[in-house]
Amino acid sequence: MLHRNSGRAAPVDSGGGGMIFMHLVVLAVVQGVTEFLPISSSGHLILVPALTDWPDQGRMIDVAVHVGSLAAVMVYCWRPLGRMALGLVAALRGRGSAGLRLLLQTVLATLPVVAAGFVVARFGGDLLRGVEVVAWATLGFGILLWLVDRSAMTVRQIDHIGYRGALFIGFAQVLALIPGTSRAGITMTAGRILGMERAAAAEFSLLMAIPAILGAGALEGYDLARAGNWALTGDALIAGGLAFVSALVAVVVMMAWLRRASFMPFAVYRLLLGGGLLVWIYWP
Repeated sequence: MLHRNSGRAAPVDSGGGGMIFMHLVVLAVVQGVTEFLPISSSGHLILVPALTDWPDQGRMIDVAVHVGSLAAVMVYCWRPLGRMALGLVAALRGRGSAGLRLLLQTVLATLPVVAAGFVVARFGGDLLRGVEVVAWATLGFGILLWLVDRSAMTVRQIDHIGYRGALFIGFAQVLALIPGTSRAGITMTAGRILGMERAAAAEFSLLMAIPAILGAGALEGYDLARAGNWALTGDALIAGGLAFVSALVAVVVMMAWLRRASFMPFAVYRLLLGGGLLVWIYWP
């Protein structure tokens, strides 16, 4: 059994073969549901082996569930992605467009986390992978989300934040390297600080997720290929498919909610989860 303050359990084979089916289902659904909600997917994935005493799922399954989540957000965001693609084509012909501006905003917002992620991966990527870190980050950034969402204006769309606003959200995304912070949560919080409407902040966060997940998945896949362990397994296919379905459902429900209500349920969930984990960790 893991100690309460420890990180991930010893990993199973990186190919993911032979995993208990329920283990696979839980991991895929947790990843899919939490990836784009402001409640931290990385934190929940650390908690699964810590709370269940299951072995770590291995990097092949990690890559598979991230690919499934990536496919889901690309399906949901096909319209803005199409505008960005048309904007790039127009730029090659010497013309500007709203689609090109959105593409540049997304790229600009991604640069800070790319640089910071390289540094963290090189000099200590596992130092923060502990339940205690997840608990404090879940609680603290949940309070921040609640305070900002309650007090910020709700008047701006993605077009209104400009390149400086996109860069501000990008720097905020760097904090998501701390497990429990939530990449979606901190970028939506930053968008709300800028006065963005809730659905607009969430949509920009979804677009920012595409290069972030693509980059992380590509690095993991490259490492697996170098290690000669890139065989696609049945477990990985199942995990990716389940993550795709659960992520798509979660995104559709979240966006429908944010068009008419606030981030309050997500903030309350974070407060309850973070507080509960701290009691579990520190209670004698």
